[in-house]
Amino acid sequence: MKAVNIFFIIIFVLSAALQYNDPDPYIWMPLYLYGGLLCYWAYQKKYKPVLYYIGFAVYIPYALYLFFDKTGVLNWAEEHQAENIAQSMKATKPWIEETREFFGLLILIFALTINMVWLRKLKRVVP
Repeated sequence: MKAVNIFFIIIFVLSAALQYNDPDPYIWMPLYLYGGLLCYWAYQKKYKPVLYYIGFAVYIPYALYLFFDKTGVLNWAEEHQAENIAQSMKATKPWIEETREFFGLLILIFALTINMVWLRKLKRVVP
């Protein structure tokens, strides 16, 4: 799990840095850095369940919003035939930006979930 967490730390810090030119960096930089911080603590085998619950309480509702929004993932899949969202770094269409953001949240949720399960097994709760 150490290698997995190192991978996620690097990915989340780089993702936060790339948000600098995004239209809403004040949202996405903290979201990615929070995930990176939890992965760093997981790497150190430190576990505070409440921090994971806070992450899930933010990431899951936001992902659901992006999924069902009028320019979200469903719109991308149904009305735009799931067109390529990686064709260029510049998201010129709103459904591309929201779909990319949705998948970013899924990666964050996945990282938090596997770390939460792993750390619970270790039963290392830090006071």
